[in-house]
Amino acid sequence: MLGAIFALACVLVVAWPFLRDPGPTDDRLLELGSPERRRLELAAARDRALADVRELEFDHRTGKVSDEDYRAQIGPLRRRAAEALRALESPRRPARPTESENLVRFK
Repeated sequence: MLGAIFALACVLVVAWPFLRDPGPTDDRLLELGSPERRRLELAAARDRALADVRELEFDHRTGKVSDEDYRAQIGPLRRRAAEALRALESPRRPARPTESENLVRFK
């Protein structure tokens, strides 16, 4: 009898999370701050620029774009892609100075 009560209690403890209604307190996505939003915009610009370069290179290889048109278009596309990559990967200043910066500052 004691074993059956213990087994029932174990089953209830294990099943309790599945039996109750969780009812989320707030299911809205968190608003992005300005730095996160800017980083997402830069990532989207990078992806668009790289996709445009890939598409132009594919069209050139398949013969849809002539050599002259390819040379005229690839330079600006590559510059745009490089600018997007540079803007996205630019190092951000740390919130607190590192130990080496502290040593330099106080010498």
